[in-house]
Amino acid sequence: MPETPRRGGGSEVGAGSRARRGPHASPAPHADPELRRLRRRIDALDRRIVALLNERARVGLAVGEAKSNGGGRQVRDPDREREVLLRVAIANEGPLAQADLLAIYRRLIAATRALEAHALRARARSPKPSRPDGDQIG
Repeated sequence: MPETPRRGGGSEVGAGSRARRGPHASPAPHADPELRRLRRRIDALDRRIVALLNERARVGLAVGEAKSNGGGRQVRDPDREREVLLRVAIANEGPLAQADLLAIYRRLIAATRALEAHALRARARSPKPSRPDGDQIG
């Protein structure tokens, strides 16, 4: 679906097609059964992609916590990011263009990095737990 820019930097998916058919238009009820089947496959794939992206984000948060527990304070690891992008480029067999896939991954890495930075700040603000003898744990 085409994207229409919105204020605030986001975009509204499908706004252009609704404008042509009306604001409450839905797909034609007599749409080709093959088209409906293919769209259902895309919908199922989208659900799987969202689940995988969120799983990846949770693992990224765990990586950030492990780095923090190991004394690391830096969220960004340019060498690791280059390694991820290289592996993605090597794995790409198309039809997505390399530049498009890498742009998606750069955004994914940036979003995960932002989550990691937020979690790091939250951990820094929270008091460390104490043992009954008063010594801090960690």
